[in-house]
Amino acid sequence: MKLKLKIKDKEYQIEIIETVKGETRIIVDGEVFVFNENDTQEKVLIAKTFLPKRNFSKKTVKAPITGVISDIFVKKGEFIGEGKKLFLLSSMKMENEIISDFEGRVTEVLVEKHQKVKEGDVLLILK
Repeated sequence: MKLKLKIKDKEYQIEIIETVKGETRIIVDGEVFVFNENDTQEKVLIAKTFLPKRNFSKKTVKAPITGVISDIFVKKGEFIGEGKKLFLLSSMKMENEIISDFEGRVTEVLVEKHQKVKEGDVLLILK
């Protein structure tokens, strides 16, 4: 689910992603926050208070089209350069390479092989 949130004249792009392991990931302007079913309400309240004060300097790679992730060429923690092949995305019987427009360290790979994605879904986060 994608949302826009305005707090004190600042607008945030928010995406909520539920994973199979009972975690919920909330991406706010490229910054990932992970919550699971065992988290206390205090953690959620701290995150809500903390969000407007964050410096969102991370970069995201989004799906350019709707399709299925056929292959993943990067891992969490890996440093990648601009022009690096990140994913192979199958759509309408065609294979599309997703190439990085940024350089940086991979902090999150948010998709798995064979996962369906929609245009605009965040696939990867770099710092």
